[in-house]
Amino acid sequence: MDQFIVPQVKAPVNGEVEISGAKNAVLAVMAAALLADGVSEITNVPHLKDMKTMSDVLRVIGCHINGGSHVLRIDTRGVDHLEAPYELVKTMRASFYVLGPLVARFGRCRVSLPGGCAWGPRPVDLHLKGLEALGAKITVTHGYVEATCQGRLPGGNFNFPISSVGATVNVLMAATLAKGVSVLQNAALEPEIDNLIDFLTSMGAKIQGRGTRTLTVQGVESLRPGTGVTIPDRIEAGTFLCAAAITRGRVKVTRIIPEHIASTLDAFREIGCKVNVGADWAEVDARQQELKPMSLVTLPFPGFPTDMQAPFMATLLSIPGNSLVQDTVYNDRFKHVAELERLGASIQLNGNTATIKGGLPLEGADIMGSDLRASAALVLAGLIAEGETTISRIYHLDRGYEDFEAKMAKIGATVKRFNPDARDAE
Repeated sequence: MDQFIVPQVKAPVNGEVEISGAKNAVLAVMAAALLADGVSEITNVPHLKDMKTMSDVLRVIGCHINGGSHVLRIDTRGVDHLEAPYELVKTMRASFYVLGPLVARFGRCRVSLPGGCAWGPRPVDLHLKGLEALGAKITVTHGYVEATCQGRLPGGNFNFPISSVGATVNVLMAATLAKGVSVLQNAALEPEIDNLIDFLTSMGAKIQGRGTRTLTVQGVESLRPGTGVTIPDRIEAGTFLCAAAITRGRVKVTRIIPEHIASTLDAFREIGCKVNVGADWAEVDARQQELKPMSLVTLPFPGFPTDMQAPFMATLLSIPGNSLVQDTVYNDRFKHVAELERLGASIQLNGNTATIKGGLPLEGADIMGSDLRASAALVLAGLIAEGETTISRIYHLDRGYEDFEAKMAKIGATVKRFNPDARDAE
């Protein structure tokens, strides 16, 4: 099993990184291809483990998938198995996205419940309640969700009690093929939702309210295959900008949409970094800057993203003084704290709030990633630790960062991939 080794360098990073397509946006669009009969095409697709997992789910259902460099073509003409098995859904929650498209187009499906994740359970009740509001009959038996309807879904109105990206994705996709008008209130505002709406519109869906909390969907009888360009990954961009701040260096991220990372850039400004922004790029410069602690609260978009919580917490470790990090999106998403403490960090947890005593020296150690963003945070901390840091379970990181080591090398950071099993086999 691969590990990352971060040798003792402790040098400021400096350079430019081109940002890949957003995995969370691609996963929703891949599921949306099920709404039509034919070949849909998605471009700017990152080469990631999650893309393979979703492709495997679609193949089980009956799709044929191919493509070239950063291109996916999904042929749904062979769909004949309306079930997503536990063996696949358990490895990636976004596999659950196939539920809405399948019941909307075929009138029935059976999809495994995804289970929990590394920072606690995330129930799918909003997905199910939203689909029920559109007219689907939902039953849960033996760990599977069975969704049915007679003919087309009638459509209906649903007010999400809390903002949920996943539930918005599932219910929105189902609404596009409903008979009547569906109104979704308190829908998620994340850029990945807009990216999905653009793809659904290319398929012939009639959706009003893009970029707002209220989406009005006029259902249509059928959709055609779609084409879509994946938006840049705002979390990848923020992670590499954290490398500039934590090492007191400079990083420019390109091929981005700056407004998608506005709250993250505001956080860098608040701790004292110099921030420059262009039409499709942003730069964080922490060279010769005296950074200061801050209080940070994660919120649904356009607030500070929960996915940036762990990388930014690592950054705050380098700043003398006490910082606070409160995660209001996922209250127990703090598995990385114990591993950061193995490096010498001082972090006090109280419920969903972490108090970080920054500016203490970190020492290299053997640590392990617990989830995707936690793994990135551990790499960032390793960049400023005394001695060598070895990070195991980096398969989590491979789910969401394309060519991670190569991109780190472009900004002067040394992150080496190592497989101890291969050494032992020699």
